[in-house]
Amino acid sequence: MIKNTFISFHEKKEESKGSVEFQVFSFTNKIRRLTSHLELHRKDYLSQRGLRKILGKRQRLLAYLSKKNRVRYKELINQLNIRELKTR
Repeated sequence: MIKNTFISFHEKKEESKGSVEFQVFSFTNKIRRLTSHLELHRKDYLSQRGLRKILGKRQRLLAYLSKKNRVRYKELINQLNIRELKTR
């Protein structure tokens, strides 16, 4: 499973599950899973709402990480294959 490989890759400490990187990683997995679900069930509006909420949470976490540590942000973006956010 992807989650287990990330945990072993990142760190095996308990506090790593609360890190920004791990949270962004878990949100990304949920987003990918919901996206594939919505390709089959286009009128599942409750799942669409959940997807939008998770996208917003991930966006806020990425903005926080971008402000605090740009190097970790860039590494995470490259590792997860996510587009970089445009800054104003």
